[in-house]
Amino acid sequence: MNRTILPILGTLSLAITLQAIPGYAQNFEALEYRNVGPTRGGRVTAVAGTVQAPGTFYLGASGGGVWKSTDYGTTWNNISDGYFASPSIGDIAASQTDTNVLYVGTGSDGLRSNVIPGKGVYKSTNGGDTWTHVGLKKSGHIGAVEIDPRDNNVVWVAAIGSAFADNEERGLYKTENGGVSWEKSLGISDAVGIADVELLPNNPDVVFAAAWKARRQPWTIISGGTQEEGGLFKSVDGGDSWRRISEGLPSGLIGKIDIAISASDSSVVYALVEAPGEEGGLYRSSDQGETFTQVSSAKGIRIRPFYYGNVEADPTDPNTVYVMATDYFKSVDGGASWEELEPPHGDNHDMWINPDDPQLFIQANDGGANVTHNGGLTWSSQFNQATTELYTVDVDDQYPYWLYAGQQDNGTTIAVPSRVPYSVQNDNAWLIEAGGCETGPAVPKPGDHTTVYANCKGRFSVFNKETGTERSYYVGATNMYGQNPKDLKYRFQRVAPVAVSPHDPNVVYHGSQFLHRTSDNGVTWETISPDLTAFEADKQVVSGSPITRDVTGEEVYSTLYSIRESAIAPGVIWTGSNDGPVHVTRDNGDSWSDVTPRGPKGGRVDSVEPSYHDPAVAYVAVLRYQLGDDKPYAYRTSDYGKRWTLMTDGKNGIPADYPVRVVREDPVRPGLLYAGTDSGLFVSFDNGDSWQSFQQNLPVTPVTDIRIYRDDLVVSTMGRAFWVLDDISALRQAPMPSMGEGVTLFEPAETVRYRQRPSYKGRDPKVVPQYRKPSAIIDYFLPADVDGLVTLEITDADGNVVNAFSSVDDSDPDNQGELLDNMALNEVRYIKRSGLTTKEGVNRFHWDMRYRGPWQENEKRRFTGGALATAGTYSVTLTVGGESFTQPLNIVMDPRVLNAGVTEAQIQAQLQIHREVLELLDQARRTAHSLESELEELADADTERRGVLEAAIRQLVTEEGTYMQPRLISQLSYLSRMLDQADQEPGGEARTRFAELSAEYASVMASLDG
Repeated sequence: MNRTILPILGTLSLAITLQAIPGYAQNFEALEYRNVGPTRGGRVTAVAGTVQAPGTFYLGASGGGVWKSTDYGTTWNNISDGYFASPSIGDIAASQTDTNVLYVGTGSDGLRSNVIPGKGVYKSTNGGDTWTHVGLKKSGHIGAVEIDPRDNNVVWVAAIGSAFADNEERGLYKTENGGVSWEKSLGISDAVGIADVELLPNNPDVVFAAAWKARRQPWTIISGGTQEEGGLFKSVDGGDSWRRISEGLPSGLIGKIDIAISASDSSVVYALVEAPGEEGGLYRSSDQGETFTQVSSAKGIRIRPFYYGNVEADPTDPNTVYVMATDYFKSVDGGASWEELEPPHGDNHDMWINPDDPQLFIQANDGGANVTHNGGLTWSSQFNQATTELYTVDVDDQYPYWLYAGQQDNGTTIAVPSRVPYSVQNDNAWLIEAGGCETGPAVPKPGDHTTVYANCKGRFSVFNKETGTERSYYVGATNMYGQNPKDLKYRFQRVAPVAVSPHDPNVVYHGSQFLHRTSDNGVTWETISPDLTAFEADKQVVSGSPITRDVTGEEVYSTLYSIRESAIAPGVIWTGSNDGPVHVTRDNGDSWSDVTPRGPKGGRVDSVEPSYHDPAVAYVAVLRYQLGDDKPYAYRTSDYGKRWTLMTDGKNGIPADYPVRVVREDPVRPGLLYAGTDSGLFVSFDNGDSWQSFQQNLPVTPVTDIRIYRDDLVVSTMGRAFWVLDDISALRQAPMPSMGEGVTLFEPAETVRYRQRPSYKGRDPKVVPQYRKPSAIIDYFLPADVDGLVTLEITDADGNVVNAFSSVDDSDPDNQGELLDNMALNEVRYIKRSGLTTKEGVNRFHWDMRYRGPWQENEKRRFTGGALATAGTYSVTLTVGGESFTQPLNIVMDPRVLNAGVTEAQIQAQLQIHREVLELLDQARRTAHSLESELEELADADTERRGVLEAAIRQLVTEEGTYMQPRLISQLSYLSRMLDQADQEPGGEARTRFAELSAEYASVMASLDG
């Protein structure tokens, strides 16, 4: 069967050809993603523990879901995947009377511009093994969840509400039946939510709630309002009635408030208050919250309250109090003075203290969660949580290729390999720095992966991976922090785009409100466009009102956000801005056209994607959830932007509340599109007319960027690190996706002949990073009700069988699939492999590129460990029900091996002697097994034959014991391993030794004949 690639068609004809595809939604379960890390934690916004199990802790990430540790933070495992519709966690409440009961409020309370909306409250009654959604779906962001210590079915939820729009669901909610129903206990208005709720420890009918007017807009953060729009409230009757507490608290503008109550003295109540000037800070009450006194206005404890602003009281000492902000503060005198703790990372958000041992607590920050046993002197690692938040993804041209991105709140951008590049003692050693800073991007230079074009909040640099140094060439060379955007000559977003021309690796584009270009690594820049943004004057403001100024570049509006030059038409460049406009130039920047799609005004153009097949075709994704609009917006054009078609109407596959962040086109098959949304990944085979989920095992988290590279789908996420889907070549081939009722064997992608150094400890495939073993991936489609065995055979260019496999026959467990006895015979021999599956739909098999291995008595290892095949063209034949299907498989050399001076002729020689060694090993093992069987059946009287057999076995098999002399079979295994360590010219000693062992085997066989 020949490989079929769909022809290049115009947009209209392609849509007509594939219009029937929606009826053939394919199951892609066999195509699984690999999480390649890194495992350094991302932002954690909520933590919890339970006194009933002191080693058990929970963390809630801003985009990574809920994780659990049962060993004091030594290891973490996600427990929310498959249950939560949102990975953004606002708070976790763990019952202190029943370790099985958990409540989680989704929607982080740190209202950054990229905060991920929540989807309500979840409950578990088995320690997080399973979850049930228990309502408040439209609560937006949840600041706190509190369980009544008397009854685990009585729960309070503080709903901040939607971060980007007013909504009636803002308020304080209570359930008395475990979430079956909820009652709004306190509501101020559609613009005011509840940031925190606390219960009096010895009388939970006494409840405190903090009201907060908060609203995120792309150009500013509104935090706080009048006394009527915020403040502290108290109920003494379980929420039936409320009164405002104001004595001693700020009397003017008031913003976010966080509350803490001392468990050892419930008359002591702390309130961390956002207010203007020196009025902001920590307040303390000694009369159960009736009156307050300000105890500290220290600047450090009131930084960026919309993002931090968390206070926690020690459960055993009313004078010990903690505040989490950029730094982590502790006071032992009720807030009068402060010392700084030193967790593994800064930007601190939450903590939980064990009431039986206040030296044992868990703490959350922008680098993950960490546990301490000694009050903060030492901490558990953060390199065990794959909750990394990534803004984009780029790849280099190494073998294997590496992935690059900006990681939220990391000192630099980062890079990790797509698969094992070389041996290290710890997989975390493969996480390297790549220049710039947390926002990125980091774009490796084509042809020179040691050079990385990087960005840090609008500051362009050129990073040298060999020296670790970074040359800085900032456009405008102006510090933007603290400035009104309207006063800036060049406006840069924190995630300012950098793009390399696909036609010249020395040409780099960079975006402010203008498009800038350099051809000398940034030493000189030219501006090649006018202002390509909407530039609405009323949105060029100092961010942060009405109380706290917050000008970090995150809210700079009217800047470019995405840049791409056509890969097939030099000088055709597309741009998208964070305030809506899309522009294109067809003459290398001499003139520009505003080609913004008609639709709702504004929105961030997260991605522009010129087609690989037609220069007039392009795709854009517009993100509008930051304007309060959760609808998906992805468009295509076939005439350079004169007309656009909306590809996401909410009814054609991508749900109506899944904002789209990125659309990428397959570089091989026209009209094959991939879309990354806030809730996962989708694929379209008909140019966006219809979509289907392409999620498989990918967790629900925002997909921030996609690359299609070397037949792989490469994905970055905002909360779950990098993922790689190996070999998507099957998606490019007809009849995919409408497979019908027949069998299809897809042509495998070109496979690089990687050799992975064996390790003493096998890798756990579930441990992140997940690096697959070298293999050729073979995909095939099977219809329903396949009868009998399915077989797969690999032959070389001369038709010789290299290896062959059959599916496992559950009805005949004794049949191991071995058909012939002599390995030297060039005939088909099938080895049963559970990996050769027979499920209805797409199946995937990994061939390790090795010849059939020698016989072993251990059935599970039998015929494994063969010689590694050389580069060349092979044939793959799939046989189902007596019908066979054949495709070519091309294996190519690892370029690193050739660069090291090893020739293909040397590898052929290595293969030849290695196969000879393994063939002799096969014969020796079979002979030994046969002799041992004969010896067991031999009559006791036949002492002469017994002596002959025992002597032969002693020469073949190493005697059991400690450090016994290795005999022939062990010596052959040793020689085989020597020949299988690396690609090399076989040494003379190996040849000499093989001749000796061959003669020794011949002598053994001769002794048996005598």
